[in-house]
Amino acid sequence: MNKKIISKVLNSAFDEHAKVLKETHNMISENIILSAIMIANSLKSEGTVFWCGNGGSAADSQHMAAEFVGRFKKDRQPLRSIALTTDSSVLTCISNDYSYEEIFSRQIDALGRKGDILVAITTSGQSENIRQALVQAKKMGIKTIGLLGKNGGVCKDYVDLPLIVPSEMTARIQEIHILIEHMLCELVEHKLGFN
Repeated sequence: MNKKIISKVLNSAFDEHAKVLKETHNMISENIILSAIMIANSLKSEGTVFWCGNGGSAADSQHMAAEFVGRFKKDRQPLRSIALTTDSSVLTCISNDYSYEEIFSRQIDALGRKGDILVAITTSGQSENIRQALVQAKKMGIKTIGLLGKNGGVCKDYVDLPLIVPSEMTARIQEIHILIEHMLCELVEHKLGFN
């Protein structure tokens, strides 16, 4: 590969990442803190944190549920957390018998309780199965946090706390989402006294 092209690609990615990171920090730091407090309060009251997303956001959901049930920085008790992206039998059953748009909302209906938290991850903010999950959560008194991108899409209007990464580039949005998710873990552990 041409060294100039490689250097240009690397510099462009680092520069864009740094720009989006700074803009995100300036825009949503307060909502990140409020989200962590909301999650910690739910967990203190024996609530469950549910995670959902599609594609890379599905992987993030599984990663984050694991951080809560396992640990992040501290050896501590497991925290109630479930990724709604992991049960292939449930996902294919709902997709086949109902629709793909209901794969998360139906699970929330079955498993969720008032006082739980749903963290919905969508880089576009346009995923219909995420929107339906948010609608179902609201009906049940489940608080919602949206890890979104671009302008937040339709989903921003359905979440209690939007965490919108101000970028049009999916890769940059995903990179900042995982940083925010790790911050939530650390802040929740701190809020629950695991320091």
